[in-house]
Amino acid sequence: MSETTDPAAQNDDPASAPAAPSREAVIDLLGLLALGELLAFERMVYDARLAPDLGRRAALSEAAVGEIRNYRLLADRLGELGADPGEAMAPFKEAFRSFDASTAPRDWLEALVKVYLGDAVADDFFRVVSAGLDDKDRTLIETVLGETGASDLAAAEIRAAVEADPAVTGRLSLWARRLVGEGINRAQGVAAANDRLTGIIVGDGGTLDALLRRLTRAHQDRMKSVGLNN
Repeated sequence: MSETTDPAAQNDDPASAPAAPSREAVIDLLGLLALGELLAFERMVYDARLAPDLGRRAALSEAAVGEIRNYRLLADRLGELGADPGEAMAPFKEAFRSFDASTAPRDWLEALVKVYLGDAVADDFFRVVSAGLDDKDRTLIETVLGETGASDLAAAEIRAAVEADPAVTGRLSLWARRLVGEGINRAQGVAAANDRLTGIIVGDGGTLDALLRRLTRAHQDRMKSVGLNN
């Protein structure tokens, strides 16, 4: 009787497993996410002023608290890794500045679409690339991305607005497509300009193009879930 090789056993072979990301690559990834959380907090507090009433203004301001709490978790972990959080975030500041400058919302609903759909592109990116990290850092990122207060608020408001006035669907759909286009362009530029981040993306055999296609599909599903058109 001939012996057969179990493919699963081959995949479990430590020699064939992808190398763990370097400490520097993990610092880059956490620095990128930390900056995203910090700026999301600042943006939500600012955009809360667009709310049509004080109740909604307070709700978005309260949701922003989750973003700054996430920032602190990431900053603390960067410190444990021997990195200064400010220095870890600095290389990505221009990419975020460019994205926010080109996607400034004009009203309350556009601000909510940016919270729900624009930020979600970044969240999907981090979910994919964190798969190859060790348990501690992967769990940290999952915890940060699990904060859904702002996203849940925005989704409920968008659905209610579309149901109340279907005429807003087209305008918000165009805005959402613009957000994802800008977001994916920025993600592509950041990854391409940072060899260590690119190394995390392709470390398990993936490609940047495949990741971007995955981000686009997830975005389309989210648009449908709140009544917007792809």
